[in-house]
Amino acid sequence: MKMRSALMVAVYQKQLRLSSSARTRHSAGEIVNYIAVDAYRMGEFPWWFHTTWTSALQLILSIGVLFGVVGIGALPGLVPLLICGLLNVPLARILQNCQLQFMIAQDERLRSTSEILNSMKIIKLQSWEEKFKNLVESLRDKEFVWLSKTQFLKANNSFLYWMAPTVVSAVVFLGCAVTKSAPLNAETIFTILATLRNMGEPVRMIPEALSIMIQVKVSFDRLNKFLLDEELNNDDSKRNLQQCSVNAVEIQDGNFIWDHESVSPTLKDVNLEINRGQKIAICGPVGAGKSSLLYAILGEIPMISGTVNVGGTLAYVSQSAWIQSGTVRENILFGKPMDTARYEKAIKACALDKDISDFSHGDLTEIGQRGINMSGGQKQRIQLARSVYYDADIYLLDDPFSAVDAHTAAILFNDCVMTALRNKTVILVTHQVEFLSQVDSILVMEGGKVIQSGSYENLLTAGTAFELLVNAHKDTITDLNQDHSNQNGFENEVLTKTQSEGEISSIKGPIGTQLTQEEEKVIDCLNLLACYSH
Repeated sequence: MKMRSALMVAVYQKQLRLSSSARTRHSAGEIVNYIAVDAYRMGEFPWWFHTTWTSALQLILSIGVLFGVVGIGALPGLVPLLICGLLNVPLARILQNCQLQFMIAQDERLRSTSEILNSMKIIKLQSWEEKFKNLVESLRDKEFVWLSKTQFLKANNSFLYWMAPTVVSAVVFLGCAVTKSAPLNAETIFTILATLRNMGEPVRMIPEALSIMIQVKVSFDRLNKFLLDEELNNDDSKRNLQQCSVNAVEIQDGNFIWDHESVSPTLKDVNLEINRGQKIAICGPVGAGKSSLLYAILGEIPMISGTVNVGGTLAYVSQSAWIQSGTVRENILFGKPMDTARYEKAIKACALDKDISDFSHGDLTEIGQRGINMSGGQKQRIQLARSVYYDADIYLLDDPFSAVDAHTAAILFNDCVMTALRNKTVILVTHQVEFLSQVDSILVMEGGKVIQSGSYENLLTAGTAFELLVNAHKDTITDLNQDHSNQNGFENEVLTKTQSEGEISSIKGPIGTQLTQEEEKVIDCLNLLACYSH
């Protein structure tokens, strides 16, 4: 039990430290398998290990007693035991391979099942249930093939060892009759039968113990591979994430890479100085390395060379919202004590006041697992409000306006970024070009490099990649306006008003209804019928 618990804790702590490349090699389903199956088998290992050697010792002593009673006549009886032992060697190797393939097939099925369950909404909307059902069944059939082979091999092993005592006894009696090494009287016969009976339990346990030991070997190799996989470097001296007293953020000659097996680094020759209180925007095409630059400031991406200096506490808002199962208030406070004034300020700055007033239980409304009963915009704004309430020195915002409409994005930029965080250092990754004219400086990235930096006016007059980016955005907006020009103006006004007032999702429901209802309790005397039914 202690070994199993220790391995569960080790697996949990290890998966928190896995590097980005290691996470691609171990899915959530595989990690669950490590805890549920492999750790359990390793916990059972000591008992089966001692069972194996004690059974072998008991078998050897029984053979010694048999030789002492019968003499040379017991020698033919060793031939069936030797044959069974020799046959067990190739069967054990085949069994180990089958067990390994079975675990691989099980991991593949669990990985696919986990991905399907996480994407069930899309599958239902696209009516792909039958296709993915057939996929899971095919993976289960593949797993069942290896499982059946494993069980058939176990049955063959058990058959060999169960037949051994009967065959040995017959051969021993035949050897005594031929060699006449011992008289076949009642004393000799009962002694031989008692000795063979003592051999029966070890003979029955040894194949099962060997099968378990083979499974333990497979589980040991899997856990060993997982626990020795690449980790994030948590050593601050190696990570070079140091406190800076002059600027908010400084990066000098920084080269960063996600995968050490890759030929070229993810970010190359990054030199960056950001003063305290500045508003910095990072823009560029998809895959340019904008999010990786934020991870470099956080210290989450491995550094090849250079230094990263950060002067103050950090608050990070990811591109995809992270929501825990709980109330709206719990998601915003995130374990911090309640400060009513700061809480109200964060809610108002992130345009959540309208949403919370429309919820049936206000900010005590429960959010389902992964925010299932919230819209994308609501989840993003709750995450943004959490960072504002944290009151950090430096804010790293990774495209926080991607999940909201244009009107709400403008409110968030003006009320949150420019007003609520006016005294903070903000580094904003965004594709909304219309906000770039209000920031202090703009970084243009392409191919993992900062190719341009400066103010909005300077970059426009330079006539380079930034101008192309702005023009492409304007062309897209023009095309969208032309597509919507034929629609009814009143419908557009109603749609804009509905979207801009908070993207209210359908979680209002009747008053008093929560996702998790309080358990009903009744205090009364129990009658005999209730006691009988329980």
